[in-house]
Amino acid sequence: MQLNNLDFFDKITQKLKAKTPFVMYRNINEVEVFGLLQNTDNLISLDSFNSKGFVFCPFTNSENSYIISLNNSSKISTVVEDSNFEYLNSNFSVLSSSLEKKEYENLIESTVKHINKTKIEKIVISRKENVEVANMDVIKTFINMLHKYKNAFVYCWFHPKTGLWMGASPERLIQIDKGVFKTMSLASTQNYEGSLNVNWGTKELEEQKIVTDYILDNLKPILSTIKTVGPYTVKAGSLLHLKTDITSKVVSENTVEQLIHKLHPTPAVCGMPKENAKEFILNNEQYNRKYYTGFLGELNINSSTNLFVNLRCMEVNTNVVSIYIGGGITASSIPSKEWNETVFKSNVMKTIL
Repeated sequence: MQLNNLDFFDKITQKLKAKTPFVMYRNINEVEVFGLLQNTDNLISLDSFNSKGFVFCPFTNSENSYIISLNNSSKISTVVEDSNFEYLNSNFSVLSSSLEKKEYENLIESTVKHINKTKIEKIVISRKENVEVANMDVIKTFINMLHKYKNAFVYCWFHPKTGLWMGASPERLIQIDKGVFKTMSLASTQNYEGSLNVNWGTKELEEQKIVTDYILDNLKPILSTIKTVGPYTVKAGSLLHLKTDITSKVVSENTVEQLIHKLHPTPAVCGMPKENAKEFILNNEQYNRKYYTGFLGELNINSSTNLFVNLRCMEVNTNVVSIYIGGGITASSIPSKEWNETVFKSNVMKTIL
């Protein structure tokens, strides 16, 4: 059911006040915003990838995967255009980080040493930054994200047992539509300075190639004909990344679970080899990522699946917002530059608070 903006966001506000489950989201470069309003307050586990609905899945199995099911929800939509836009800017202050600057740089240094003495090619190290926000307006913050990050998957997920999460992810995990599979290799970061015509260093080009090659190697046993385009520079908010598009035909929709198992967590958010990198992360990051660097999105809605990596995201708790950020570490990483990259990324989310 398509509604005007006022009625759509009024229904979302009612769900927030009642503390009952919902998700609202917009796909990349689109103007239509969808909402799934769950009819009960049950927490529904994702038991099968044949289910239909919006899924919300963690980085590791330490948290459960959930779904807001189409069969148990009301679906609404609205169109949000620039003419509807009213910019919001809240007052906020940084409270703490799971790892402060020196601690993070020390961890990067030990990560580089670990990479040099093992066969691990890349490890993604992250941290969480807690920000105090005065009188945060969830609806206006979401609308800010819609306008500021048009080339990202923008979402707001709420369940009283998982909390409120919001984000604007530039990274697609998988799309399957009409027998065509799409994913991407997204790696390397630099600040946007007004142009896409930029130079990338050896470290960034190496990181992008490692990620692309790893994804292709994992997909080959499942998909027969794979095509790539890239790498090329893309803008995501105030940041630039290197991106390679990967496409193939799929014979069966039942390959979704196989593809997710092969790709999640991606090299862009975990590292490679995957299991070795994940083990290092879990033993050294010193905090729980929860749903950051997990995946989320439409599962078997209108005969298509659109899943995204949960990047550029934040967890909202009353007046405290936790922003999750990280970066890919290779043998040539410089700790101070890696810290600066996380600062750039945290600013992406702060600009919409």
